[in-house]
Amino acid sequence: MAFTGSLRKTLFGLLLVMIFLVMLLYWNENQSPIKPAGSAMLFARIFHREGVVGGSEGSEALVALPPPKVNSPEKAWTYKCVNNRCVRQHYIEPSDPESAFGGSTTGKRVPFLTCTMTCGPINIWPQPTGKASIGSKASRFRLSDVHFNVKTAHKPVEDLLWDAFRVFKEELRAVLVARGAGADEADSSTVTENGDAARGKGQQDVGAKVEGSAAKIRFYKAVDDSRYDVDRFDVRINVLKSPEIHLTMQTDEGYNMTVGHTARSLVVKVFANSFFGAKHALTTLQQLIWFDDEERILKVLNKALIEDVPRFNFRGLMLDTSRHYFSVESIKRTLVGMSHSKLNRFHWHITDSQSFPLVSKHYPQLAQYGAYSDREIYTADDIRDIVQFARERGIQVIPEIDAPAHAGNGWDWGPKHNLGDLSLCINQQPWSYYCGEPPCGQLNPKNNNTYLILQKLYEELLDLTGPLDYFHLGGDEVNLECWQQHFNESDMRTLWCDFMQQAYHRLQIANKGVAPKMVAVWSSGLTNYPCLSKNSFAVQVWGGSKWQENFQLISAGFNLVISHVDAWYLDCGFGSWRSTAEGACSPYRNWQTVYKHRPWDEMKLTSLQMRQILGGEACLWTEQVDESTLDSRLWPRAAALAERLWTDPVEEIYSESVPKDTFNRMSVFRNHLLELGLRAEPIFPKYCAQNQDECV
Repeated sequence: MAFTGSLRKTLFGLLLVMIFLVMLLYWNENQSPIKPAGSAMLFARIFHREGVVGGSEGSEALVALPPPKVNSPEKAWTYKCVNNRCVRQHYIEPSDPESAFGGSTTGKRVPFLTCTMTCGPINIWPQPTGKASIGSKASRFRLSDVHFNVKTAHKPVEDLLWDAFRVFKEELRAVLVARGAGADEADSSTVTENGDAARGKGQQDVGAKVEGSAAKIRFYKAVDDSRYDVDRFDVRINVLKSPEIHLTMQTDEGYNMTVGHTARSLVVKVFANSFFGAKHALTTLQQLIWFDDEERILKVLNKALIEDVPRFNFRGLMLDTSRHYFSVESIKRTLVGMSHSKLNRFHWHITDSQSFPLVSKHYPQLAQYGAYSDREIYTADDIRDIVQFARERGIQVIPEIDAPAHAGNGWDWGPKHNLGDLSLCINQQPWSYYCGEPPCGQLNPKNNNTYLILQKLYEELLDLTGPLDYFHLGGDEVNLECWQQHFNESDMRTLWCDFMQQAYHRLQIANKGVAPKMVAVWSSGLTNYPCLSKNSFAVQVWGGSKWQENFQLISAGFNLVISHVDAWYLDCGFGSWRSTAEGACSPYRNWQTVYKHRPWDEMKLTSLQMRQILGGEACLWTEQVDESTLDSRLWPRAAALAERLWTDPVEEIYSESVPKDTFNRMSVFRNHLLELGLRAEPIFPKYCAQNQDECV
């Protein structure tokens, strides 16, 4: 009896231990499944700083905004491919009580995204320019089975490609998290505190997860391998030529990519001449991958051949951060959208007459006197952070300190520091006499201290952004009446010429004696005045597409970046923001208008003149835009510009409407932007998205 009692106690103890272990495993499994790591993971949760500077001391007060809503599974519908078009059908599950009346739908439910990815034309945005052959079969895979290999003779290129691959996996992981996928679907890579995948030289496979500073092994459920079609998903990158990690006007951004599936192995091979081409290939590959919300698994099209190279090397987006301040996180979100659209130049209009948020190490008074608050500023660390974030995504950051006009608040401290008037007409009224919009302010062209400050600002920005072969000096909307109050020149235009030549000279000094290969100015009534060298200056043309200046500047031999106000100004169409004078440009430029604008065709340029078109840039001035509306103002319209500049399709330009397949691709890409965390505006009612071709 004593033995029996002892055995009973032993068994009871073992039972308690088993119960404890089960509870431990259950608790561990139901913690936050995968914590997005690193600054790149803006997608699972987006943070908005209420005036907080990214990367600065005391910036921990963050307000968490809910992530953008990702479309819920449409359990009531299934889709069938009919004549290369997805047709919506009502779906009744076998277990549904309705089935007693109407019967169940044959087969499993096919989500719309799975149908549209495997049915009909290619769903890549922007559309490839060369050969593009993609199969209709998909393979199911696990993110942890995706492996990376780089072949290049250049270590900086290899390191940057590993960064790009980390971003690639983080974004896919974020899609799984947003969709509430099980832990077995998520990547089990080693991830360091800042989000980097752990690896050694030449290492491809990664092991246990690390969270924070201490390793923590998660006990995942046993994975049913029968759910997956591949055991290994290899991405093999070959960069053949360029050692450059800084974008230039001569960078070869083309790539060739193949996808093949044999047995239980899927292999992606990429050949490119530069990091940037290889990065674009990863972006295209990501568009061949989607989450199937019925099987709750990642899928990829398993057969593809793509040859692709952009039509224009300059594919830009400008954001004005002076009229409203935008946090570092919101700027990064913009860069994410640019990367996936294959836009490659972020024109950062940092300052204007409204505010000066840039903190200069040489002249901190500019931000002290010019920022909206001591928390709405950009430090050197912020700029480095943004530049590195952009570089990993194949984007060059082009800073602009607008001058001589659009320079008021922030420049008014000169007399107090014995530097004289650095700027004139600051906040002068009536403003309409002295500037294009309030508040006024225009740099003093006859104060040498003004040029010295510009030189130091250029020096700081060049140091923070890395080598640039394209730099923007501003130069637009100079008001000669402002200067005329203070100077007695017989021709005030010579003052503008002298100023721009001096600014160019100071840029040369800041760049160690050699100016960037191309220096840009905005177009204005003064750019036709014969003083700027066509060999040194490019002109960003912002006026109307039919304005005579387009032809005059081409005839004068200038290289152009086109930003026509009647097509590629994304702030237009929201009414006047002031009660006096003209304060609005109308109408609203929808994505079709952006897409169909092909100015080089309208201008009937010769093949020789086409060499003067560097590319184009969409502009977002922010009189009526802040962080709450940033995404919807930009996306997906900026993506429409991206396809115009990458692919430059010609077959539809003579039609008044955009082709149906372009609508469908845009709809799918807009959904892709949502999954990346961008609040892109819809392009038509959801019914139209569910019923292809019925609304267009």
